[in-house]
Amino acid sequence: MVLNYDLNIFIENINKNGDKVLESLKSYNSLLTVVKGFRNGLVYGAKIRAPHALVMTFLFQNGTFLEKLNRVFMLTKQHALNLAKFVFIYKGSRVILEYLFGQNISWQSFISAFLGGYYIFGKNNNVNMQINLYLLSRIMLALSKLAVKQDIIQEPESPIFPWFGAFVWGIVLWLFEVHPELLQKSLFSSMKYLYHDSNKFKNFTTFLWKNTE
Repeated sequence: MVLNYDLNIFIENINKNGDKVLESLKSYNSLLTVVKGFRNGLVYGAKIRAPHALVMTFLFQNGTFLEKLNRVFMLTKQHALNLAKFVFIYKGSRVILEYLFGQNISWQSFISAFLGGYYIFGKNNNVNMQINLYLLSRIMLALSKLAVKQDIIQEPESPIFPWFGAFVWGIVLWLFEVHPELLQKSLFSSMKYLYHDSNKFKNFTTFLWKNTE
């Protein structure tokens, strides 16, 4: 109880002193938002990557317990730092561009993110590939909605999502069966487990209880 009480007092003192520091830096609010953005990037990146890496590593990767833990840590660290550095570059660039050209100019967000994307997410590795592909699908959907919003194309009169699903799955399975070497490794492994490994079984054990002996 005493230790817990002392810890609470210690944290309370840190917060009070921190409030005083922030108050003294009030005129540098734009720069403080860049630092806070870096902090949020670290936290959000860790929250997103750690659970995913933990599940995927312990379910599908080989190695000792410590090796798997290290892999989870490294993937989480990479994702969190990349996102934190990107937010830092993006917000820092926005501050500079707004100082030079004024606020609320639409191209500033693109240029700032372009710089961060090139230097941080332009490195070809598994984590960046996953993030970039995730964003690509979202921006394609958003751009199609933007085209409708600005009357560049007409809004479809009938549902198109069934056709969207049909083409996506038709193309990906065609690639898997005909050009499997072109698919991302993790996607290929998942599809192999679903569609090819299910063709192989020697007995009831490998038919129901296990994929392989």
